[in-house]
Amino acid sequence: MLSKTSDAKLTNLFLDMLAAEQGAGRNTLDAYRRDLADFSQFLASRGADFASTETELLRNYLEDLDARGFKPSSAARRLSAMRHLFRFLLSERIRGDDPAAILSGPKRGRGLPKVLSIGDVDRLLARAKALTAMPEASNLQRLRAMRLYCLLEVLYATGLRVSELVALPRSAARRDARMIVVRGKGNKERLVPLNEASRQAMADYLAAIEAHKPEAKKNAANSKWLFPSFGESGHLTRQHFARELKELAASAGLAPRLVSPHVLRHAFASHLLHNGADLRIVQTLLGHTDISTTQIYTHVVEERLKSLVRDLHPLAEKG
Repeated sequence: MLSKTSDAKLTNLFLDMLAAEQGAGRNTLDAYRRDLADFSQFLASRGADFASTETELLRNYLEDLDARGFKPSSAARRLSAMRHLFRFLLSERIRGDDPAAILSGPKRGRGLPKVLSIGDVDRLLARAKALTAMPEASNLQRLRAMRLYCLLEVLYATGLRVSELVALPRSAARRDARMIVVRGKGNKERLVPLNEASRQAMADYLAAIEAHKPEAKKNAANSKWLFPSFGESGHLTRQHFARELKELAASAGLAPRLVSPHVLRHAFASHLLHNGADLRIVQTLLGHTDISTTQIYTHVVEERLKSLVRDLHPLAEKG
């Protein structure tokens, strides 16, 4: 058994396992590291560590999270990290038991995702398109507007995770491309179809970069990324896109708090299902490993089935 100062080392071993065996991405690993660092700090204040703690201290930690005002969903995520950690320590024989095995998580209902209506998405796209043609805008402002419009068209056409979207290579914008290869969670690849609007938006955006190379700056004009950062090397960050999207929402008359890249991903899935797509197909397009993740959208399917029965059943009441 390792000493009380070894929590950081155990965390690193655990994260190495997640990366190597489960293909966990950087964001997942960073979240685990933050959660376990907070847990380790709590244990240290009570003279314990990962290798020696007991179930009662784990319960005390969950109570402490509640006292600190953590939402049930956030506390459940911390508990999940603890469970994974202790299963790992047991399998590696660092511990002879699993103190988290009998813990029950905080009660929480799984909320429905925020979803924009088709009309809301149309308003966003129309406003983004209008900004690309503002006569008083500079070339750089117009390039940024075209980038934002392209981001929106591609996101709504594909339902990509924002991390997948901003990291698309420039090769994804080939004019003859009908599908793009997306590298998602766990480094897994999937094929996602493109529609004509998204292909045209990408073509127009790249043509604008070529036409205004001085304003686009060398790194943007020659970047391997479809959405490079104009200010520094590398691709656009998720945070920058989210900020631009909220500004666009306000400009389009929508509440910024209700609009984010993830909400547009939800809109993609919900609108497909509402129009008759199969849940398994949507699961594949979203890159969900488990169908249970996609089943948060079953309310859309249920509403559609109700409307079908109401409208098409021969004995249904007619208004």
